[in-house]
Amino acid sequence: MGSLSIWHWLIVLVIVMLVFGTKKLRNIGQDLGGAVKGFKEGVKEGTEEASSENKASVQSGSQQNRTIDVEAKEKS
Repeated sequence: MGSLSIWHWLIVLVIVMLVFGTKKLRNIGQDLGGAVKGFKEGVKEGTEEASSENKASVQSGSQQNRTIDVEAKEKS
């Protein structure tokens, strides 16, 4: 019961193609590719925003050492 050989994977691929059809598999692949592309763009935008915020906070040194006071209320 070791790892599957290339022949096992080819048989599985043929069965999947017979069950789902090539058109559905192509659509699934396109959808998955679009989702991965959107995720990469979102991560890229997030890192760009974070780096621009870091640059802005470094330029304004007085804002870097500010403290926020918070008052906690007890549950009644």
